[in-house]
Amino acid sequence: MSDTRILVLAAGKGKRMRADIPKPLVEIAGRPMVDHLLDSIHASEIDETPVLIVAPDSVEHFRNLCSEQRCEFALQQEQLGTGHAVSSAEDIARDAKTVIVLYGDHPFISSELMRSLKHMHDEQGAVISMITTEVPSFDGDYEGFKNWGRIIRDDAGRIIAIREAKDASNDEREIKEVNPSLFAFDGEWLWEHLPTIQNKNASGEYYLTDLVAMAIEEGEDVASTTAKPMEVIGVNTPEELARAEEFFG
Repeated sequence: MSDTRILVLAAGKGKRMRADIPKPLVEIAGRPMVDHLLDSIHASEIDETPVLIVAPDSVEHFRNLCSEQRCEFALQQEQLGTGHAVSSAEDIARDAKTVIVLYGDHPFISSELMRSLKHMHDEQGAVISMITTEVPSFDGDYEGFKNWGRIIRDDAGRIIAIREAKDASNDEREIKEVNPSLFAFDGEWLWEHLPTIQNKNASGEYYLTDLVAMAIEEGEDVASTTAKPMEVIGVNTPEELARAEEFFG
């Protein structure tokens, strides 16, 4: 049993990318974007066989990329949100002390950042540890970040909530610290609380980020550290794909 399991959410379709393959398989610099992420995961030496969470109708596409030694698969039968996606891997990752959650459309995340997240989580003993990033604006190269959840902090600087952009007030949307959705969870705490997530939000989805509010309500601290925006940028549109190609170039 591995001490830490890494789950990669990769069930997203390529609709916004206008692609006929799963979004994480869209190529950047001649390789599927999730392939770049898998290289970083293996270089981090945190989990030798990360778990790709994929849709049932796309698993064969991913098998061409992953041997049994390189990754495992969990199937998300329906796309009901990030919380639901993670729950799809419970049978595989149930016994892990720590569960790290990444996204298959974040190709720039480095092995160093993954190790930093795990080290912080181990050192602080929090039930949730996360990476945040702060952008100077939501214009130009940073336009894609405007759809990310906003980090809500109290006067002491502690994280007290993550507000999805669709659910944020006008004032909250002005917050420049945003959530790349890079989390490390205490495994036992995660699997205990995941079934209690509700879908009372604008999208009708089960948000993994709702676990942050649960932790706060229980009096738990949420540990955090920051990363540069372009290291944690996601690739969701043709415009963002073009920018990503420039970054790799």
